[in-house]
Amino acid sequence: MTGEDKPPDGAGQGTRLRWSIGTIGAWAACLIAFGALTLGMARARPEIREAHVALAYLLLVLVGSVSGGRPLGFTIAGLGFVAIDYWFQLPYDTLTVAKPLDWLVLLAFLATAVVTTQLLARARARELEARCHAEEVVRLARQVEHAAALRDADRFKDALLASVSHDFRTPLTTIKALAHDLGRTTGPAPDTRASAAVITEQADRLMHLVENVLDFSRIRGGVLPVATELNTAEDLVGAAARRAQGVLGGRQLDVEIDWTVPALTGHFDFAHALRALGNLIENAAKYSPPGTPITVSIRRDGGSLAFAVADRGPGVTPAERGRIFDAFYRPVGMPPDAGGAGLGLAIARQLAEVQGGAVDYAPRDGGGSVFTLRLPAAFDDEASAAAVDSRPRQ
Repeated sequence: MTGEDKPPDGAGQGTRLRWSIGTIGAWAACLIAFGALTLGMARARPEIREAHVALAYLLLVLVGSVSGGRPLGFTIAGLGFVAIDYWFQLPYDTLTVAKPLDWLVLLAFLATAVVTTQLLARARARELEARCHAEEVVRLARQVEHAAALRDADRFKDALLASVSHDFRTPLTTIKALAHDLGRTTGPAPDTRASAAVITEQADRLMHLVENVLDFSRIRGGVLPVATELNTAEDLVGAAARRAQGVLGGRQLDVEIDWTVPALTGHFDFAHALRALGNLIENAAKYSPPGTPITVSIRRDGGSLAFAVADRGPGVTPAERGRIFDAFYRPVGMPPDAGGAGLGLAIARQLAEVQGGAVDYAPRDGGGSVFTLRLPAAFDDEASAAAVDSRPRQ
């Protein structure tokens, strides 16, 4: 087969096999038909003219070109040329051409057969190409429909997460308030106080998880409100240190601030930045050995404020460094009761990015990890004005 007669690129082995079987059958049928046609016309040779023979062979050339492609059409045309000269032109049964007009008949037949074969081959190639394009369009349409269905399902999932997370907050707040009241009741039994403390702790843990899921769904849906304003780094670290007391597990939180320089300020959403920094501190506490301190340091790094949270945990293996900021990712070997759903680092990075910042990781000298929250820093004149009115934030 020629290139125009082959199935399009990407066709399977079954398609090529069907083409091979179909081509062999077409060749066999056309050659048998050629022999039968020639034998029949040879017996009626005195009653028929050369034009009749030429038309009969041209019809067979058309059939061969359609069923077997250009090679079969050319083969029948060549055989017809020889057959007309040998059996149907004087002198019979020889390949000698006696008259110039006989050459004209032969050449006209051959030219007509060749042109017809070429035209049919091109038409067939265009048909195959059109069929291939139609199948590609159908395939693409199915992929678009599948992608649209996935997007709809993803949007529904985000909406469901946001709705369920929001609805969870009210009963959790009520449970925590009742547990707090139970623990403060006059003369409660020790077991009651202990149970109230456990309920409060688990409610706080579940509330934190719900807040993470809610923030994640809002960020994914592009509906998280962001209100950046001028804030000081000291206020942010102070608020994060106060909120982290419940997750430190007795570990010491060391804050390193250079008080000899003017107050470090930046443009960021205080609530979102507090959540991001709090998630980094909680992550450090989760993986740090008991009794080891966690250090939070602040510095200005070019146009950013850098809040570095350093721990003495096991660190992150090179294989995991590309995945630790993925949503719902949990390190290999982490016990199932270690807490969290693998959203803390992912949300910290996304909360930083919606404010024009970033979160990155680096191994700590001597062992451990350093996660750095970067937020846009303020200009020097803005920093000076903010330093005059700097006050703690809750």
